[in-house]
Amino acid sequence: MVKLIVLSLGEGNLSKGFASVTAQLWDESDIYPMKFIGRLAAAPQLAELYRRWRLLYLALYQRLDFELRLEIETADVTNVSEIELSDLCQQLFDQLNHWLNSEPFHSIDQSLRTQLAPSDQVRFIIETNDPLLRHLPWHLWQLFEDYPKAEMALSTSSYQRPNRLPINRNSSQVKILAILGNSQAIDVEKDRVALEQLASDAEIEFLVEPTLEELNEYLWQGWDILFYAGHSSSDDFGSEKGLLQLNQTDRLTLEQLRYALKRAIAQGLKLAIFNSCDGLGLAQSLADLHIPQVIVMREPVPDEVAQTFLRHFLAAFAGGQPLYVSVREARERLQGLEDNYPCATWLPMICQNPAESPPSWQSLRGQVDEAGSSHLQPQPQPPQILPTTATPSQPKKQRRQRIFSRIRMVCLVSVLATSLVVGVRSIGVLQPFELRAFDQLMQLRPAESPDNRLLVITIDDADVQYQEQRGMQRKGSLSDQAFAQLLQKLEPHQPRIIASDIYHEFEFEPSLAAYLEQRENIISVCRMGQADDEQILPPPDMPAERLGFTNSVLDPDNVIRRHLLGMASDSYCPTNQSLSLQAATAYLEQLKVLPLQFTEAGVLQVGGFSFPKLEFNTGGYQLSTAEANGYQTLLNYRSAAFTQIPLRQILDGSLGDSQLAELVKDRIILIGVTISNVDSHLTPYRGKFVQAEMPGVVIQAHMISQIISAVLDQRSLLWWLPQWLEFVWIGCWAGFGGVLVWRWRSPFQKYSLSRTTNMATFKLGLSVCLSLVILHGVCFMFLLWGGWLPLVPAALALIISSGGVATQIRRLR
Repeated sequence: MVKLIVLSLGEGNLSKGFASVTAQLWDESDIYPMKFIGRLAAAPQLAELYRRWRLLYLALYQRLDFELRLEIETADVTNVSEIELSDLCQQLFDQLNHWLNSEPFHSIDQSLRTQLAPSDQVRFIIETNDPLLRHLPWHLWQLFEDYPKAEMALSTSSYQRPNRLPINRNSSQVKILAILGNSQAIDVEKDRVALEQLASDAEIEFLVEPTLEELNEYLWQGWDILFYAGHSSSDDFGSEKGLLQLNQTDRLTLEQLRYALKRAIAQGLKLAIFNSCDGLGLAQSLADLHIPQVIVMREPVPDEVAQTFLRHFLAAFAGGQPLYVSVREARERLQGLEDNYPCATWLPMICQNPAESPPSWQSLRGQVDEAGSSHLQPQPQPPQILPTTATPSQPKKQRRQRIFSRIRMVCLVSVLATSLVVGVRSIGVLQPFELRAFDQLMQLRPAESPDNRLLVITIDDADVQYQEQRGMQRKGSLSDQAFAQLLQKLEPHQPRIIASDIYHEFEFEPSLAAYLEQRENIISVCRMGQADDEQILPPPDMPAERLGFTNSVLDPDNVIRRHLLGMASDSYCPTNQSLSLQAATAYLEQLKVLPLQFTEAGVLQVGGFSFPKLEFNTGGYQLSTAEANGYQTLLNYRSAAFTQIPLRQILDGSLGDSQLAELVKDRIILIGVTISNVDSHLTPYRGKFVQAEMPGVVIQAHMISQIISAVLDQRSLLWWLPQWLEFVWIGCWAGFGGVLVWRWRSPFQKYSLSRTTNMATFKLGLSVCLSLVILHGVCFMFLLWGGWLPLVPAALALIISSGGVATQIRRLR
């Protein structure tokens, strides 16, 4: 549907407001218009913003020394920057839309929107004689953003059809008079080249720096289009007369060509294009002669911007696009130049005589005498709208090629980002960050119930003093006398397993040794010699099948995240099982659970439950062969404390028999030291600011609980993806980041200066941050199910891919 809207602002100005504003709407199916009435409040700040913007615009272009089709005098503003101009652009955008969304004008805006569809082709004409209003950037009105086939034009408040002379047209070519005026410091030859592309459909006469007499003579001949390229200007707001520089000496106003221009219009001149600076004064002069359409640049225009606009406009217009659609398309395509030429999309402007219909390229080629006697009718006729058939601005094949090109670009950047991240990860650079992210996720897990199958009997400084005060001779933290008394206290209450996490390299006292020999549920410890570890022998009279090693695996940041289940025995510690594995399997055997075994693939199974093995480059670890020694798995700490009782409370009888029986019966009893700075280690549950330590005996409790909880309660062990699947995971997030940027569209299409670019960048950054939050949430959810997914590599790949695709798109534009 083709529609025409004429918005008449009537009498008034920005200082006083507009008491009566009318909007008339026609469509191609009805010659009678709809009419809506409203008003606009005063907006003096809008006028001041525009004046400041124009001053900065001219000063910026003068400072950047761009070739303008206007000779600019020294500006009053210095030290201007694109950021300042960008800020003013945003302020103008905000203030203009605030003004047009005000309550007095809201009824017109809403009434028009109810009659328009997004697919409508809309010619929007603004009637005003106020020079300042004609300079405002009306195209920033949100209405034009919502209707992509709408374009605005300016008109004077009074207009009529021009008088037409009978014409005998013998040619099917469009007749164009092209004037190449004063070209000092600019290049108008590219304008010539753009026009010459129309040679098959147009008859073009070039006048290069003509004299007034030569131009006057040619205008008396019949033309369809008048084109001018060169220097031009308009005076300040007021009379607003336009000035052309035909050559390096002659400067003239259009008033000096009045009769020749009236003759040209009468003989069929339909369109004038002034591809030069500051052309609103020229359009105003031609409006007095009732020319149908004029295309001008509202402000001083850089040479490259003028040439690019002309090239795109001619390609669209001669290709069958309607005039208004062609101007909007060519204007918006200037956005690609705005990094170098701020506000390029602000410049092209149509000035329309509402009594005339805009021509199409086809109508210009077959033009006939349309004047008839319409100008003699007593009542003016409503504007006629010539229905046109819109053709796509770009063939489907080209669009598909562009989409495929972007897809290939996104895929390439994603693959490169994935390869970079995987490569950096493989040499261990990301391991510290991955481990820290793992800790952070572990700390977020909800609390779980404690494991009541374990009891930890602690020996702290007060317990050591307790033994000394009672004359117990000790060679370590636990004397034989205290150990014997403890066993005698515990034995009647039937504990299933007693595991002592206290080194005892010397022989037990004879009575204690005899007692231990009769009890198969008591396990002692030793320590193997590995790397910097100190070897510690087991008690001499303790059999190997009741020994477990206490060696633990420290990460580079001295945190225990791995559970060492077994490794080859040595002469110091004749066992291949850890204390936790020995205690857990002994406990499970009493419950008639299958003993441990290894599958053909070398996977440890306890009670039929498999324990995944950490090997070279698994999970977030990049382990060397030495670091992956032994059978290691991830330690899934319980987020709940174990029941702990000091040694002295059991020995001195502070706990009654019934209370002690409740704590001991059928449990695994762990005995260990909790003395400050003795056998303490960092865990993933360290504090946010202070790295809290956990006693070794408590860590052993977590290890034992991990084994028996997995077998008996099906509590999840921590698992990780195969390496190839981790690469796919990282690649998927890299691809997601690339697609996110590719499909992103800024809501601001009016101009692309730094403020708007910053806004689009901010919103894009916000979406990337939201994606990272989603990634974090997905990784956390999987950790609740036991899965350790690569968080840091995926986040890094997403950020790199997003930045890479954004850079490529910006370069292509």
